[in-house]
Amino acid sequence: MRLRDIYEARRRIGHLVRETPMQVSHTLSESCGGEVWLKLENLQLTGSFKARGALNKLLQLTEDERSRGIVAASSGNHAQGVGYAARMLGVDAIIVVPTYTPKVKINAVRRLGVDLIVHGEEYMDAERLARRIEREQGRPFVSGYNDPDVIAGQGTLGIEMLEAVPDLDAVLVPVGGGGLASGVGCALKGMKGDIEAIGVQSVASPVMCESIRRGRIVEMELEDSVAEGLHGGIEEGSITFKLCREYLDGFILVQEETIIDAITSLLAEERQVVEGAGAVGVAAVLEKPERFRGRSVGVVVSGGNIDRELLRRVAQRL
Repeated sequence: MRLRDIYEARRRIGHLVRETPMQVSHTLSESCGGEVWLKLENLQLTGSFKARGALNKLLQLTEDERSRGIVAASSGNHAQGVGYAARMLGVDAIIVVPTYTPKVKINAVRRLGVDLIVHGEEYMDAERLARRIEREQGRPFVSGYNDPDVIAGQGTLGIEMLEAVPDLDAVLVPVGGGGLASGVGCALKGMKGDIEAIGVQSVASPVMCESIRRGRIVEMELEDSVAEGLHGGIEEGSITFKLCREYLDGFILVQEETIIDAITSLLAEERQVVEGAGAVGVAAVLEKPERFRGRSVGVVVSGGNIDRELLRRVAQRL
């Protein structure tokens, strides 16, 4: 992965996605004694950053590949990104999501006209079925993270962050399979080598963090999480393992209760509706404010497709 790949992705998809705002959070800045900027990808098309990578991937498929249709697996936001890109480009799509996927995301995917299959207790169950469809039907598989074109598309938001606020000295980025962190990390390090790129995961699903700690991709038992968009394992041999190890300077694991606090704060103080996966960076600031004292910090708020039950739970705190 090279910075040039990300700039090429930006040229390819720039007119098809939104350049989302970088908004300073006075509340978070005051709480940590630094300057905290929020990259509001919850305001992106389909409500998350995933449209960037999906469009960059589908725009590079050959005519033969498009004619066969595509297949993807997702815990929700990648499904919407792929569905949106497929509808825009007239490509038939089958998308497999696990059973824990929030109804708000399932309904949004169905509205995009894809063939949606709900299957499996964990993300990897959905991916295994999608891979079987790939083999049996000859459809290209569009990974949510293990694909250089998808990663380059996600990385475009990193370029936008540093162009908007060049003096950032740290960025917090959510990590699930690692596609977003790989792309953003590559963009940040390519543009400003001394910037600190920090991955954030929930303690309930720290697969990438634990894999990097052990030096290999691991399988582990996971707990339920309100950050379901980051939940699940990593495909064996995924390029994101190497890229996250190269571009991330460390990890912060946040508690489930702090993620809910972060969602609540974003709604009450910033007037932003954010899902659990999108709020983990803010949760990291809430848990470790001393780490960011006197620093200019960017936080990737990766999505806003929150489940109604969780939103109701948050609203009761206001």
